Amino acid sequence: MLRAAYFPTFAPSKFASMKEVGIHNPSADLTSIGIHTVGNVYWNLTPESLVEHTIQKGMGVLSDLGAICVQTGEFTGRSPKDRFIVRDAITEDAVDWNGINIGFDSDKFDALYDKVAKYLNEHDIYVRDAYACADDKYRLNLRLISEYPWSNQFANNMFLRPTREEIMTFNPEWRILCAPGFKANPDIDGTRQHNFAILNFSRKAIIIGGTAYTGEIKKGIFSALNFILPHLYNVLSMHCSANVGQAGDAAVFFGLSGTGKTTLSADPNRKLIGDDEHGWSESGIFNFEGGCYAKTIDLTPEKEPDIYAAIKHGAILENITFHEGTRKVNFEDDSITQNTRVSYPIYHIENMMPGSTGGHPENIFFLTADAFGVLPPISRLTPGQAMYHFISGYTAKVAGTEEGVTEPQTTFSACFGAPFLPLHPTQYAEMLGEKMQQHKTRIWLINTGWTGGVYGIGSRIKLKYTRAMITAALNGELDDVAYAKHEIFGLQMPTSCPNVPSDILDPKKTWTDKAAYDEKAKHLAQAFNANFKAFEDKASEEILRAAPNQAP
Repeated sequence: MLRAAYFPTFAPSKFASMKEVGIHNPSADLTSIGIHTVGNVYWNLTPESLVEHTIQKGMGVLSDLGAICVQTGEFTGRSPKDRFIVRDAITEDAVDWNGINIGFDSDKFDALYDKVAKYLNEHDIYVRDAYACADDKYRLNLRLISEYPWSNQFANNMFLRPTREEIMTFNPEWRILCAPGFKANPDIDGTRQHNFAILNFSRKAIIIGGTAYTGEIKKGIFSALNFILPHLYNVLSMHCSANVGQAGDAAVFFGLSGTGKTTLSADPNRKLIGDDEHGWSESGIFNFEGGCYAKTIDLTPEKEPDIYAAIKHGAILENITFHEGTRKVNFEDDSITQNTRVSYPIYHIENMMPGSTGGHPENIFFLTADAFGVLPPISRLTPGQAMYHFISGYTAKVAGTEEGVTEPQTTFSACFGAPFLPLHPTQYAEMLGEKMQQHKTRIWLINTGWTGGVYGIGSRIKLKYTRAMITAALNGELDDVAYAKHEIFGLQMPTSCPNVPSDILDPKKTWTDKAAYDEKAKHLAQAFNANFKAFEDKASEEILRAAPNQAP
């Protein structure tokens, strides 16, 4: 078993004594950003070298699949309450300041930045030149300076990789300083606790400390793009996966963690554009990233063959364990966290879309894992319903996923990505609405959760049925079938679908106790309406009419 004891004490560096190794722009100057380390500077090392550094520093071990396995320590997920945005002239009147977008003093940022830089100056550091946005028109060059070699490898997996020639003239616009071993002093530094991730749009810098969870690196840049692209370029930024069919038809999948966003976009009959973060411009959609960051809990080659096959040399497994006495990964073990993860470059997916771009999407799927067994497995949305459900961003947590969760709980995350949205959610929703109407995009709500009863009584909708429903929608096979209207949510439910039993298409019919279904549906409708009160004053009449009816 891989245990936390591997990781907080690291062996001294055993590598080349040269001051700088690797390839980089000869004119690159780290001293201008406060970095003048007394240790070694490793520039743009290959994944092979970074794996070697990780192993020799005692930070990771290899699995039998060839992936390096690491543990992120105290934090096995993001810490939303410790993510801040500097309040200044750029952000003051543009950011939607709330419990997610928490303001941070500019002077405090400068002082903390200097402390992080000083800390890094006492260590070997790993520098990675990369960029975000596959559309060159919106390309954002970035440079990561990290304490850990596997943090650097994660960035190489997840961001887009410049060519050797591009590196030799590389000029970063944004910089990320990542120092997991540095702990802030909240009383002095202005943080909530010792860990932090802080964005500064004026300095175009992100500082991360006190946490080794790599998702903070990825989501820091995503949050920056969620401000930059809509605010400056009128490009919709989206927390979604995307793929494209053989006929060139693009599809987009929105959904919170655990709803199947990565799984359902990895379709052997369609090329993957990306699994998590995209922009929608006047030209079409484009991936922000160069890799995938997938959950691995209960992963099997039968359920998710593309993701399983991507776990090989170059991939990074986080917070997994091994079967006793082996290096065989125990994907069922959640003893460290339910949020076990793998990162890998997108080219590990055999069926990837070259260039990571596509046209305007013909279909958009909103994914939800409804643990109450109320919502239909597939329904067609009107424009008003599409906007309502996009702003709502609903899914449900089930027992065991978080400490203290003993029964299903509603979760609403505006635009299916509220923790990463610096602007008000209605700004993203309005942009989506305009694009949907302009390009006549069809919108579907997909429930990948439960049927026949709530979690613990009913059963989860089979993946093969969900795939069949999505395939039918993509192929236009649901355009001319009969539809029934859900009496509480007003959703249009197809009465038949190829390769799917008709008796599961209407969720009420799957419940033995129909009265119990009605009560649960009313309960969920109340939760939807209560959540939407925060958006009512900025919502149109069409959107407001899409709200569920609590008393049919």
